[in-house]
Amino acid sequence: MDEADENGVNPAAPAGRDTGMVVIGATTLARRACASLGEIGHPVDHLAAPDDQDLRRALAARPAGIAVLVGDDLSALRYALAVRHVCDSVRIVVTVFDRTVAEQLRLLLRDCVPVSPADLLAPTLAGLCVDPDALAVWDDGHGAVAVRPQEDRLVETAWRASAAARRRALLGRLRGQLQPHDADARLLLIGLLGIVSVLVLDWVWLVGVFHKPVSTAFLEAARVVAGVGPAAPHAGHPVYEVVSGAAMLVTVGFTALLTAGIVDRLFGPRLVGVLGPRVLPRSGHVIVVGLGQVGLRLCQTLRQLGVPVVGVEREPTAPNLRLARSMGIPVVLAHGEDREVLARLGLGRARALAAVGSHELDNIAVAVAAHGVAPDIRVVLRAGEDEAIAETRSLLPLGLTRDINRTSAAFVTAQLTAERAGAAPRRVVAGADCDHVDLPGRGLVGWPVPAGDDCGHVSGGGERDTVRSALGAG
Repeated sequence: MDEADENGVNPAAPAGRDTGMVVIGATTLARRACASLGEIGHPVDHLAAPDDQDLRRALAARPAGIAVLVGDDLSALRYALAVRHVCDSVRIVVTVFDRTVAEQLRLLLRDCVPVSPADLLAPTLAGLCVDPDALAVWDDGHGAVAVRPQEDRLVETAWRASAAARRRALLGRLRGQLQPHDADARLLLIGLLGIVSVLVLDWVWLVGVFHKPVSTAFLEAARVVAGVGPAAPHAGHPVYEVVSGAAMLVTVGFTALLTAGIVDRLFGPRLVGVLGPRVLPRSGHVIVVGLGQVGLRLCQTLRQLGVPVVGVEREPTAPNLRLARSMGIPVVLAHGEDREVLARLGLGRARALAAVGSHELDNIAVAVAAHGVAPDIRVVLRAGEDEAIAETRSLLPLGLTRDINRTSAAFVTAQLTAERAGAAPRRVVAGADCDHVDLPGRGLVGWPVPAGDDCGHVSGGGERDTVRSALGAG
């Protein structure tokens, strides 16, 4: 934790009365936050899935703060409203992924701090993907900012991609315009290019050989493409008549391909564009496997930094696919651990691959497959729920791993102790061994969190069903 200030007082340590905390939830994050608060001396009342009576009892003890760290936004909203109904003065820190729900909580409830673990970790993951020397990179609205280690402290500096990286990204976008990835895009493009080619060649023949007026030549060429034949017979030119007849037959096939491609795109998810900003980049990009909340926020952060990105999601009904499309993020429906898929996505020419799915064993499989396709590729992994990540890192250099629950617990505990720390933290930067909380006036301060998730109060597993049953009882 941070060192004592000039008066010899640790600002995060409890002092005076009302230093107890209440933690709600049985998630790994809740257990980590509970253990962290207990380690710095705060009494903690940890409730896995309390009903209204449990909340009233806990709030009767006048806690200094309440952390609502449950697994879904509806439960978090319900608990936050219930807490504020019982007590209008206690500080509430609540994990909420949906930004609309978070904004409403911020507006409706006084002294309520919505926290999104995905938003907290995205700058760190983005920094690891685009800059080997940076701990985090983000766009603050005035330009890109990077956090770098300098001697024995962390400093914020302006960030810009190197000229070589920008050139590769530009060429990758241009190449992507001519290389459709999915089958329906290829059908559409082949059919469209075939029809245009027949039209142009017939028009050039009519203008160059027969000296037809430009408009008349276009009309006759269009009739050939439409399959109704030349506008007028061309006596003495059997070659043209044969070629135009063959062109009409070939155009029937091209029209079928074009129609099939259009139908597939009209009724399909249309996650990848044929032309424009949603085409798949072919070099200088970052491949993000897993389009959950963390993956979507990471893609959004990378796009804000001007870095091309490709999302990979295996579930065609994933709720974030619609959001990714509205943000202009190309997404491929496939399994990220499939080497053929990674090769088709240009992994060898990519900046990095981020495996950020919610199932960490799947992230391990993706990392192994990525090293098999491109041994030198930079791999970034999300961790926090499964001990297999830590065990595997000792056996195989999988990549750069960041613990989302440890980072979120650091920020939550800093928020709960904000009054004693002097000011609420603005962000958190995840390091390999320690997280750093950005406190106004003090900069990035080391904020360690216990390595284990055993707080001694609540065991893991089965939280969602328990929470729902308790809410129904309340």
